[in-house]
Amino acid sequence: MTVEVGLLVTLDAKPGKEDEVAAIPNAGLLVVEQEPGTVTWYAIRHGDTTFGIFDTFGTDNGRQAHLSGAVAKALGQVAGDLFASPPDIRPVDILAAKTAG
Repeated sequence: MTVEVGLLVTLDAKPGKEDEVAAIPNAGLLVVEQEPGTVTWYAIRHGDTTFGIFDTFGTDNGRQAHLSGAVAKALGQVAGDLFASPPDIRPVDILAAKTAG
């Protein structure tokens, strides 16, 4: 499947909440695996308190479905408790990609 669009999300954990934020991707992955429009999904850590999610979608419809899905709702519910600032969610266009196969 080709990818056309993506999301780049940055999450900054409150001090002392890093382990809880680091655990979020494991629960999120189970949900994302059921989303037919989500092609790839990566959870990363790039600092002591900074985490990220990068995901790609075949179409903008897939991206919009993901943004209104269970993972986005779950992040919204824990944002005040775990994050130092609201999640920074940036839509991106995929210019080039290497896919398996």
